Amino acid sequence: MALFQPLRSLLSNPQQRHAVRTVAGTIALTSLVITSGTVVLRQLGALQGAELRAYDSLVRLRPDAGIDNRLLVVGIGEADIQTRQEYPVQDGTLARALQRLQRHQPRAIGLDIARDVPQGQERAALLQQLAQSDRIIAACTLSSAEDPGVPPPPEVPGDRIAFADLPQDPDGVIRRSILVSTPAPSEQPLPQPHRCNTVDPANQLISLSLSLALLYLQAEGITPQPTPNGEIQIGSMVFQPLTDQAGGYRQTGATDYQILLNYRSAKQAVQIVSLSQVLADQVDPASIKDRVIIIGYTSDIAKDIFYTPYSDSAEHSRTMPGALIHAQSVSQILSAALGQRPLLWYWAEGVEWLWIMGWGSVGGAIAWFARKSWLFVLSEGLAVGSLVGICYGLLLQGGWVPLVPSAIALMTTAVGVVLLDRATQAGYTQAIYEQVKEKVQVALKPTIEIDEVKRAQQVAEITESGHFQELMKRAKAIRAQRQRDAAQPNDER
Repeated sequence: MALFQPLRSLLSNPQQRHAVRTVAGTIALTSLVITSGTVVLRQLGALQGAELRAYDSLVRLRPDAGIDNRLLVVGIGEADIQTRQEYPVQDGTLARALQRLQRHQPRAIGLDIARDVPQGQERAALLQQLAQSDRIIAACTLSSAEDPGVPPPPEVPGDRIAFADLPQDPDGVIRRSILVSTPAPSEQPLPQPHRCNTVDPANQLISLSLSLALLYLQAEGITPQPTPNGEIQIGSMVFQPLTDQAGGYRQTGATDYQILLNYRSAKQAVQIVSLSQVLADQVDPASIKDRVIIIGYTSDIAKDIFYTPYSDSAEHSRTMPGALIHAQSVSQILSAALGQRPLLWYWAEGVEWLWIMGWGSVGGAIAWFARKSWLFVLSEGLAVGSLVGICYGLLLQGGWVPLVPSAIALMTTAVGVVLLDRATQAGYTQAIYEQVKEKVQVALKPTIEIDEVKRAQQVAEITESGHFQELMKRAKAIRAQRQRDAAQPNDER
């Protein structure tokens, strides 16, 4: 109780209560104004680049989740290309690789290689593998305004066709993955119609990563279910699609079913073996059985490499092959469906605005009570550090909350309160108030004078009129008659 005694005595004094209300009002008003400006800039997209870079920095700080032993990537690297002197890899080579992999009973195989055009000999052997196996998913790319798309081999059944498109942000970084999409109209000529360029709202295709994950989960007795809102639910996890303004995005451009990609690792999220190892039977069968296998290029020559949140400016050359990104996406879906790792989430806009305003108020309070310069700098530094730490801690739990706008509101509000306080102490605010008041009075004075002159003119016009003069004469005569009647004796009346 003694701890709150100073606060009680402070609030018992009317003057001190007024001072407290003034301080609170100053902080609240400054925070509201600056937060509103920050939110407006954010809504206009001016902070999106900074928010995405801050997100990438926090992602790089996260601990490595390690290898997901449910997946295996068969990478076609530069050594495979040079050894076999094949690029693109021939149909016969892929057919033999698929045959050896299926011998060890994987749950699913994703072929992240375009194979619509025959390459080399033994085309029939490859098509037989693709047509007969119920484990192989063949990839295509969807048509878009700039691209007619890449079709799958025509022999592949429609239920085992999936698209391998990856959505890139304006800075070229892959931060999202697509689960379901439809082909878009193309400005390029379409030599042959196929399912991946057929523009029809009913022609919905699922991604390579989702197709492989569902094949794996099918053996676990888990199948996708639609929610009443039309969302995809796998197991106990609902995969909510991104809106146009999600997290730090102000314009995702996500017209299809997209989610944030929760990367597992920067270095090795899954086990990687080479195509040559598979063909030479040098891969442990235990690394294949009951796993999801993804076959794709890892050599730079294929140009199937992308920037990720791990591609920081200091190490901009760090890229990730598309096959590994698909593997990260499969791992995310499996882990979320089995309750092992959370999906990335974000708050509603109203909650984010309150969060930003709250940090602005923290900055204003520090600026008001930390009067000494060294204390002010130290307190603001601790506040910014706490903000970063909280955002990082929430990201570990899957939460992406505003960092950059909150830091801007915190520091700008602090500076604003300091400047306002010093201006008040120096008398500048009072001087500005009096100057504004004087200018208002000066501006209003001519209007008042004009009104008085106009009123006098109106009175003069009325008194000088004939009707008014006649009324005055009659009133004068009535008054005279009343005076005469009052002067006569009562007996003469």
